[in-house]
Amino acid sequence: MDDKIVPELAVRDEIVAELTILENVAKELLLVSNSSSLETALEKLIELAKEEGGRLDLSSKNVVTTVLHICQSLASISYRQLLLSSLKVLRNLCAGEIRNQNEFLLQRGVEIVVDVITSVGLTPDPDCMIIRVGLQLLGNYSVGGGECRCDVWYQLFPHKFLKIARVRSREICDPLCMVIYTCCDGTDGLLTDLCSEQGLPILIEILRTASAVDLKEVWLKLLLSKLCIEGSYISSIFFKLHSFPSIQNNGVVTHVTDQFVIEQPYLLSILSEILNERIEHIVVSHDFALSIFGILKSAFVVVDFSIRGKSDLPVGFAPIDVLGYSLTILRDICASDHLTSSKEESSKDVVDVLVSSGLIEFLLNLLRDLEPPTTIWKAMKLDQIKEGTISSSFRCCPYQGFRRDIVSIVGNCAYRRRYVQDEIRDKNGILLLLQQCVIDEDNPFLREWGIWCVRNLLEGNAENQGAITDLELQGTVDVPELVRLGLRVEVDPVTRRTKLVNAS
Repeated sequence: MDDKIVPELAVRDEIVAELTILENVAKELLLVSNSSSLETALEKLIELAKEEGGRLDLSSKNVVTTVLHICQSLASISYRQLLLSSLKVLRNLCAGEIRNQNEFLLQRGVEIVVDVITSVGLTPDPDCMIIRVGLQLLGNYSVGGGECRCDVWYQLFPHKFLKIARVRSREICDPLCMVIYTCCDGTDGLLTDLCSEQGLPILIEILRTASAVDLKEVWLKLLLSKLCIEGSYISSIFFKLHSFPSIQNNGVVTHVTDQFVIEQPYLLSILSEILNERIEHIVVSHDFALSIFGILKSAFVVVDFSIRGKSDLPVGFAPIDVLGYSLTILRDICASDHLTSSKEESSKDVVDVLVSSGLIEFLLNLLRDLEPPTTIWKAMKLDQIKEGTISSSFRCCPYQGFRRDIVSIVGNCAYRRRYVQDEIRDKNGILLLLQQCVIDEDNPFLREWGIWCVRNLLEGNAENQGAITDLELQGTVDVPELVRLGLRVEVDPVTRRTKLVNAS
């Protein structure tokens, strides 16, 4: 019987000790907040610390130290509500107030808060609010400078970051991105840690969580922009998402399974949103642009072009979505000629780098192998039915907008770039691109992008203008959209392929 009584007494003694500490600490907070209970005191302090003046006033009253003592003494699920309120007080106190941040540092606040997160939050049934508020606190604190950032980083990296990242919760994922971004921003060593073999699994779990809960909040976007678009880590992150081995040949990465996973197009969709939202401000690294081109070529190998797509992106099939988002990213990259990093060794802008790597030739070949736009295709099929020569050698658009996206990239690249205009002419691409100036049921706004592309091909380029003037008429199919441009479509009687000719 004695064996049973001793542990019970020990537990009671521990509880008594905790309550004694709590009572002593509570007296200080009751005095500061003019409250009659600890719960009320914490609620008042939460409100006071929301204001800049309140944070400054409380910084002289030892509140950070006192509340940290509460967290340290009561780091148990039994005191969950008191702990949550205490974390909120500390979170608000550390929001931009250097005195409170310094006190938090001196009292080893990170160690105490991380202990609360792991012991109370990261249970088999995670307490998302405890983890969320704890991370918000650490994010506010890490803004205090390099010492604060390193303090947070080395308490959490890599194992605790990884454990938190594996909790599939929207409420946790965004503040986790806040902490990681704030720590790495301006600290190259920590950024290198994050993208190392130890750090990449953290990013992979963040992306898996973001994909699972459809998270596209600001901190995730800031983190991915820094790592992928402005940095050089897109390939490492993108292909690490795939759990199967891969081989690389001439810049094209092919997975043994010849497949992609859903997190990969999700990552590309976020990057596409970032570029679209910040097109005038963001700086694009050469590595990012070339990596996206490589991903495009990898997806091209996998996609089945025999099936015509019935919807726009996302279609819900990873290889097609990877193909499509790669194109939209390249479209936006090529929309501006100034979005290149001053740190790049090469004097070329990002479009120069892409074009010199074969982008234009690749896109023209893609376009050349596609079945013609529906306006032209219907006219061709009527003619072929009459002659009994229907051809099925063309590729189909795997999603609605595929042709339009190709044309948009070529058009953006050709804008005020003489060498691109000339390359398109030399590769017999002018007639091919003129053919895109029509309405296409499967490619909304193809006509507008086609006209934009042709305009850019002809602007200031007498040779390209002459190439159109010299077109010879053989047999034609009238297309109203082209007649307004002074052009008509002709069908080669031998190859059954279409060309555009001068209508005069």
